[in-house]
Amino acid sequence: SEIEKSVAEGFMKENPLKDFVEGDFSKENYNRFDLHRPFVDDVVLVSASGSKMLREPDLIDVWFDSGAMPYAQLHYPFEHKDDFDQYYPAHFIAEGVDQTRGWFFTLHAIATMLFDSVSFKNIISNGLVLDKNGNKMSKRLGNAVDPFDTIEKYGSDPLRWYMLTNAQPWDNIKFDITGVEEVRRKFFGTLYNTYSFFALYANVDGFNYNRPEVPVNERPEIDRWIISLLNSLVKEVKEQYENYEPTRAARLIQEFVLENLSNWYVRLNRKRYWGGEFDTDKLAAYQTLYTCLETTARLAAPVAPFYMEKLFRDLNDVTGRFEEPSVHLVEFPSHDETLIDRNLEERMNIAQTITSMVLGLRRKVNIKVRQPLNKIMVPVLNKQFREKLERVKDLILNEVNIKSIEYIDETAGVLVKKIKPDFKVLGPKYGKQMKEIAGAIGRMSQQDIKHMEREGKMDLSIGQETITIGPDDVEIVSEDIPGWLVATEGALTVALDITISEELRYEGIARELVNRIQNIRKESDFEVTDKVNILLEEHHALTDVIERFGDYISIQTLAENISFTDQLDNNDSRKIEIDEKIKLKIRVAKTER
Repeated sequence: SEIEKSVAEGFMKENPLKDFVEGDFSKENYNRFDLHRPFVDDVVLVSASGSKMLREPDLIDVWFDSGAMPYAQLHYPFEHKDDFDQYYPAHFIAEGVDQTRGWFFTLHAIATMLFDSVSFKNIISNGLVLDKNGNKMSKRLGNAVDPFDTIEKYGSDPLRWYMLTNAQPWDNIKFDITGVEEVRRKFFGTLYNTYSFFALYANVDGFNYNRPEVPVNERPEIDRWIISLLNSLVKEVKEQYENYEPTRAARLIQEFVLENLSNWYVRLNRKRYWGGEFDTDKLAAYQTLYTCLETTARLAAPVAPFYMEKLFRDLNDVTGRFEEPSVHLVEFPSHDETLIDRNLEERMNIAQTITSMVLGLRRKVNIKVRQPLNKIMVPVLNKQFREKLERVKDLILNEVNIKSIEYIDETAGVLVKKIKPDFKVLGPKYGKQMKEIAGAIGRMSQQDIKHMEREGKMDLSIGQETITIGPDDVEIVSEDIPGWLVATEGALTVALDITISEELRYEGIARELVNRIQNIRKESDFEVTDKVNILLEEHHALTDVIERFGDYISIQTLAENISFTDQLDNNDSRKIEIDEKIKLKIRVAKTER
């Protein structure tokens, strides 16, 4: 370069070296060409006019260069005076906490001296990355993680997503590589599977969003719910981004994808995409799921720029809904307040919560979901709650495989609840008063507990003072009652009848048998419409099951005939296991057309 040439020429005039190669700054010549002081003072540059250019001996601290960045980047005050106010003070900067005495200080110092002003309005001061045990990473301790190896193995977006959702950027983070793998598998894997499910059926049906939009108010309630939730998400994520809260924004997106879009909406709507006529209902299902995927890509793009770019392009290349070729060039989504239905969101949240609680109780006693159970009891705190629960009752019963719901208007005498203070919450608030408060909470009656759950608060007299506590200040648990399991989450309580009658047991076996037959159909590459004949090895436990639920099994498996035989040949049969006691051979064969 010209600079290198000038340096070399100046140096050679003052210090001629026979073997010095012009412009050679290689490692071999470094010891003879040291740019540190005092050696650099002997270097003389030559200007275009032939004049000598010497190093300025008086220097400000090198951090001044960084601190002058807001002005130097615009060459202010020599240029861009009119534009300067648009960029100063900066809306946002980010740097490591270790720059507090360097860049941050000089930014403030220079801004104060020049303008008596701050130099930036918002800052994220990044914390340190520690190992999973909270120790500082170092090569000496052998606990350092190579970021490039990690990116190569897991991808940069899962790494970024993990670090941002695991802790606020300004907090120190305990870095555990297994967390990156979990993020890649759970969040990115789930989002990929959701898109793959959509793409599989959309390609079969030729969906490309060229048909008119089905009005949201004419779509099924489950569509209106996820669209409402999506618009609430857009609103909340935008607020978090604008408040410089990227961790909360990413967590909201992750919860939407995992808990609502994949685990609830797609799972409950699979049959709408399978076969059948491409009617308005199927079109609404495609448009709804497409909108959710597209909007998710746009919301998450600031955190996972590469993955969301791929997702957005794969969608947009088919539909052409955006002229912009990149997710990073389209406008950030905006919410539609008219599409947000809080009552609908609350109803579905009740359904999700109760479903989760009942499934948790089933796991507690190892009762599979295919085993029908008779009843759940739910205490009803008020009329509004009962109305909301009633509207999602059938959805809950279907999800947890329960026959009925019993509403309990008065819990006293049926469900016994215990209450205790949450010292982590109340302790910092009341300190020395905690002993008296704990005693007052312990003396609360069943009616007091019910009142607090219903009203959301409870007044306690502590000495001469009255304090107010709410459900978040205490822990409420319900005692199990004979033949039932009880779970409490917030203000919700559910009691599950775990008594399995003979009829319920037979139905459970029938459902398990259907599952095994469907698996055999799939493994045998049968068409969905293929009729079959089923031959079962004689087993005393199945005789009554087939007699009572034979029609159900036939309908579910497209079986034209179900019969028993004393013995099955190993060559054309399979061994199946319903449970530890029911093991037998079965043959599933296509019927002749």
